Amino acid sequence: MAAHLPSPLLTERHRLIAETVRRFADQRIRPVAGELDETETFPGDIYRAMAELGLFGIAIPEKLGGAGVDLLAYAVVMEELARGYASIADQCGLVELVATLLAEHGTAQQQARYLRPLLKAERRCAYALTEPEAGSDLSSVRTTATRTARGWTLTGSKIWIHNAPVCDFAVVLARSDPGGGHRGLSIFLVDRDRPGFTAGRKEHKMGQRASQVGALTFDDVRLPAEALLGPEGRGFHLMMSVLDKGRIGIGALAVGILQAALEASVEYAKVRRQFGQPIADFQAVQWMIADMAKDTHAARLMVQAAAANLDAGGAAAGGPRGGVTLEASMAKCFASDAAVLHTANAVQIHGGSGYIRGFEVERLYRDAKITQIYEGTNQIQRLIIARRLLG
Repeated sequence: MAAHLPSPLLTERHRLIAETVRRFADQRIRPVAGELDETETFPGDIYRAMAELGLFGIAIPEKLGGAGVDLLAYAVVMEELARGYASIADQCGLVELVATLLAEHGTAQQQARYLRPLLKAERRCAYALTEPEAGSDLSSVRTTATRTARGWTLTGSKIWIHNAPVCDFAVVLARSDPGGGHRGLSIFLVDRDRPGFTAGRKEHKMGQRASQVGALTFDDVRLPAEALLGPEGRGFHLMMSVLDKGRIGIGALAVGILQAALEASVEYAKVRRQFGQPIADFQAVQWMIADMAKDTHAARLMVQAAAANLDAGGAAAGGPRGGVTLEASMAKCFASDAAVLHTANAVQIHGGSGYIRGFEVERLYRDAKITQIYEGTNQIQRLIIARRLLG
């Protein structure tokens, strides 16, 4: 195993958390990762075990059912889970974002109905933002929420929604004011059993195949007034408020993929022989592994620094929000680009074997690609970074 270089940002508590999650990943996740990828199965048993271990709601206060730790611990957990299998970490990240919205903006009734069961893995959530014309540009959301005498009527559809085929409820961004622009969007909690709520089929994806993705359709779904999460017209801003945490999570997930690729490459290079010697003796392979190791370490420190800064309120890098947003975008962009580059190199190191289903690096290569796309494409990340730097 290619050991981590020590991180100066981690306390003894963080290291103990990392060891616990790594052990869980080695025992419960890695042995079935290939099967989950092949069958595209939703691993409910693993998620229930994760909930028992306290791995849902890492940074959510204990009084609300979370672990009550910090975002640096969240980054550590995401990395170790993704080293086991990125789809598992993806679920942890989804729960963390939805739980954050509920913890920070939900009423006591909403927290009892949605947050606590979510953290116990008793209810499954979906995070419904994306539409055919509204991906990176959420201001173009067309799903509408019309006020009625008793609450709201929700109409529209969403695509590529994580957990859509298996969710018990969805957190839905919809337009509550047709002429309000960004301020015309609101967030609604929508139970699956409401008439007019339809979940589409499970999409067959390139990678992270155990993460269920599909469409959601809302055909005049009637909602009570208490379905509104947070203030009316502030949905866009509430969604944006969790993006820094989301990008740190995806950056950490990419680091986990990188670490798995590095470990597999080091192990294979030592045992695979060509021309009478291990391929680890060849400089071409050594340089690929060296680049993989240095970028993994750099990505890990970037992600952890962004998490530590967000824990501290963002003051360390130029302002309460701007510094964290800049660091989070840099970390997510760098880590995900590195994951795609170096999982490709891991396949190269494995040669023909790396191109065959059943070899871990083939799956890691497929799993890595989406990290450049979700939680804001890396083109959007570069735009954010440039705008922050250029004013």
